[in-house]
Amino acid sequence: MAAAQVDSIRSVIADALALAPLLEESALEAEKQRTMPRNIVDACVAARVFNLALPKSLGGRECDPLTIIRVIKRLSHADGSGGWTAMIGNTTMFTAWLQPEVARAILAQHPGAAMAGLLMPAGTAVPDGDGGFIVSGRWPFNSGAPHAAWFCSGIMVMDGDQPRMDPSGRPDWRLAFFPASDVEMIDTWHAAGLKGTGSHDIAVKDLRVPEERTVAAFFGPARHEGPLYRMTLWSLLMTFMAGFPLGLARRALDEFSALAKRKSRSLEGAVLADDAAIQVDVARAEADLQAAQAFVFSAFTDAWNTLCEGSENSLEERTRMTMSVLHAIRACTRVVDVAFHRCGGSALYDTNPLQRCFRDIHAAGQHIAFSLDTWKRVGKSLLGIEQSTFML
Repeated sequence: MAAAQVDSIRSVIADALALAPLLEESALEAEKQRTMPRNIVDACVAARVFNLALPKSLGGRECDPLTIIRVIKRLSHADGSGGWTAMIGNTTMFTAWLQPEVARAILAQHPGAAMAGLLMPAGTAVPDGDGGFIVSGRWPFNSGAPHAAWFCSGIMVMDGDQPRMDPSGRPDWRLAFFPASDVEMIDTWHAAGLKGTGSHDIAVKDLRVPEERTVAAFFGPARHEGPLYRMTLWSLLMTFMAGFPLGLARRALDEFSALAKRKSRSLEGAVLADDAAIQVDVARAEADLQAAQAFVFSAFTDAWNTLCEGSENSLEERTRMTMSVLHAIRACTRVVDVAFHRCGGSALYDTNPLQRCFRDIHAAGQHIAFSLDTWKRVGKSLLGIEQSTFML
């Protein structure tokens, strides 16, 4: 690895380490505001945390997957909502599929700012006959909506009452980019976990979007050179998802291990750490976490090496990346559950980070990326069953 690349990685990691204490200190305030506090947003913008996978030619940091995973892991360790908001703010990476001049015009308006959005086609787009679309729709779960400069939202291009087919015979599912000023934000984020993410609904009605601000990113390559942009859109998404459960589980185990050395439940005054059952639980949880992390790092390292050699990832490599992230959320949820339940009643208080870890990882587990449908696609791939593979 070239010295310049090493220095760049060190800079990105250093910025994440500097941000982590701010996220930790603001965790309760973020939950109170139900979004990332403005001073933390400004710190993230200054540190270019929302540009981790944005091409350097567009002003981004163009990090390798392992660096991205480590950064999101560290920020999620500091605070689940903060890590999640930083992760989703990197929706900026999808501008890599736009024509570069269009992407530059979008990004130049608010340098370093976050984007938000929902990729599923919850909106419709009707061709206007003049090189654009009339877009209407309502999209839930837009994490970071209160401070997003632009939104990137899934649309289905319509032909009358039915989806229009693209040249390959697939429904014409695209991503559309529109500025926050064109969006109605609907205050819906009253949730059990990830409370500080501001994941509100957004809506537009009869909004004209030029065709050049739409792209069928799931079905075609990015418009930039370099190994990162030979990854599929789904693989890039899973890269960002990977660090979140690893960071949250690490925080839960760190908190419980520290508490177990000082908390007593027995009349004799013995601390939790002296309990043989606790010792076994901690050992098993630590093994689960380290195994999950090792699987993630192995899968993404192998895939990255292939990309750096100039090739595209095979279906087997893409399946393995997705499978490693699914395994991580599953294993890390078990780890957090053990830490939370073994802590006892003190884990219930807002001031105890364990209750946030517990709520946040269960909330994250509801995301479509971690769904049963994704497991099914992995299983079909492993069994050699024919299927559409753009979400692997």
